[in-house]
Parts: sequence; C-alpha cells; structure tokens
Amino acid sequence: MSAVNILKFGISSPGDTSPLAELKRAGYDPSQILAVIGKTEGNGCVNDFSRTLAAVAWEPLIPKDAITIFSGGTEGVLSPHVTFVVREAGGANTGLVAAVTRTRAFKPHEIGTRTQAAGVADEVGRVLDRPGFGDAKLVLVKCPLLTSAKIDAIKVQGRVPLTTDTYESMALSRYACAVGIEAALTYIKDKDDRHSDSVLDSLDNKDSPIWSDYASCSSGAELEDCHILVLGTSPVPGKIRAISSTMRDAIDATPILTALETIRQEGGEVLQVFAKAEADPSGAIRGRRHTMSTDSDIHGTRHARAAVGGLIAGLTGDTQIYVSGGAEGQGPPGGGSLCVVYRVP
Repeated sequence: MSAVNILKFGISSPGDTSPLAELKRAGYDPSQILAVIGKTEGNGCVNDFSRTLAAVAWEPLIPKDAITIFSGGTEGVLSPHVTFVVREAGGANTGLVAAVTRTRAFKPHEIGTRTQAAGVADEVGRVLDRPGFGDAKLVLVKCPLLTSAKIDAIKVQGRVPLTTDTYESMALSRYACAVGIEAALTYIKDKDDRHSDSVLDSLDNKDSPIWSDYASCSSGAELEDCHILVLGTSPVPGKIRAISSTMRDAIDATPILTALETIRQEGGEVLQVFAKAEADPSGAIRGRRHTMSTDSDIHGTRHARAAVGGLIAGLTGDTQIYVSGGAEGQGPPGGGSLCVVYRVP
C-alpha cells in the first residue's frame, strides 16, 4: 500500500510510451509507477489488439510489481490516453492510497466461474485488510476472456464451456470479478465468511444478481490472470480525494454534477474520472426504447461508451476520461459505477 498521485497524458497510438517523458518532467521516476491505466482506440471487443499492443509496449518499461490495465474503445469524444498511479516520494501523505495485486492465471474452464470470483475476492480482501488503508473508493480489474482456442481446449478436456460465444465470455468474466469484489467488501465490512460466501453464490443464481458500487472490470485477450488496482482514502486527509457514486442509467448526470459541485466548493480540480457504462439490459432507458443491444453493426458496449463518455466529457470539459463498457455487476443494471479523483489546494 502506498500514498499515490494520479497523472494522465494523451497518446498518439496504442504503442506510444512518450508519456514516460511527461511523467519525468512532472518530477516522478518510472520506478514509482504502481499502475498504467489506458484507453486505447480499438473496438473494445474480443479482437481488440490495441490492448495487447499497449500492454506489450508498456510492461517492459515499468516495475515488475506494477500492473497495466488497458481498456479498448474510444468511441465518440473519448480521447486515447494513459493514467499513471504513482507512489509519492518518501511516502508523503497525499490523502489517496493504492495497492496493486494479481490473481494466479486462470484455466479456460475457470473463466467466469466462482473460482475466478473467489480468486479476485481473496486478493482484494488481502489489500483491504492492510492497516491504514481507509475506505475503498474504486477496485479496477483487468480480467481474461475466452477465445475460440480456449473454448476448443475446454471441449478437448471433456468439459462443457460456460459459453461458446467469445463476446459473451467478456461479460461473464467481468461479472465474476464484480462478484468477487463485492464479496471482499462484504467480508471486510463485517468479517463474516457466510455473508461473503452468499455473495459468491449469486454467480449460480441468475435470478438474484448482485452489484458493487466500487467495481470497474474490463476483459481482454492480452492476459490470463486478473490485474487489480485498489484505490482508497488515507485515514489522514490530504490534498487528493475521491468521490464514489453510481449512475442509475446512461443519461444520469446527477451523481456527476453532485461530485463536481463538491469539488467546486472545495476549490479543487478533477484529476480523473473512472466510469462504467452498459446498454440497459431491459431495452429501455426511463421507459423509452433504445437500440444499443439490437444494432447488428456496432456492439452495445461501444454505443454505451460513446453515450456515457459524451455525457461526462460535456460536464467535466475533459475528453481524457476512463469510460469502460460492459457494467455487469458494476453498478445498477443499465447504469454503472463512478469514481471521481480530484485535488484540492
């Protein structure tokens, strides 16, 4: 666990690592990097190789214990960029703390299952159990998905794949991670294994889905394990703060405006916004039909990113924001989790 700062810089392509020079000019050394979080301009789907390119370019340049989390899809006004989470020199208090961790690599038949959820819950729980962590504000996860080759490997073993749809596997993996995050938060809250186990049971109970206010999960073919970043507040307030909330649907401006008003009253400035977005599974937003899930040309996650990205960018005046598509269990159905990190004078 470390006191951290948040900095972000634009990129010209998924393989652009020039922000390292910007980071140095800001007074930080690459050895201080805990995480590189990026938005790349691919399609955000199974075959989005912009994520892989970015991971391959960045991982040799950052500490071995650091992680990368790249989310594909910069539809609409979203601008490709990277966000650095960096340790503050000398451990000086900033008000914001963070820790990174990884699960073990998951076998293909484990993706989207209770095994994956439990693995995420264990890692997140270990982070949140550390003395001095304060309150969790965001748990950001990059998780694996099922490719056609992985599905074939499951069948060769005589197992039945959870799904044969590679795109659907992205959603199943995201939901498993969200369930794991909520199980960890539930356990930390009351130290009751039975309660956290009941959260994990929701993976097998499709009639009673659960969701977490603090989960932000995206899946990709560029990794086999889960990369996890946990952001929280320091017990001692500092100049960097975070507000967590949820959007109830893709046009819910209220939590964003509320956060911005708080920041204005404190004389602060927004450092980064992390948001989840999804096409409402009911097929409607506030009683009116949407076509995000029935468009044969463009996947619903791409529509959702563009819609929510435009809303938040318009309200904040910034297009370098982290908006990730597919919010299964990450905020209420049709909505999504929201975290605004800001600095005060």
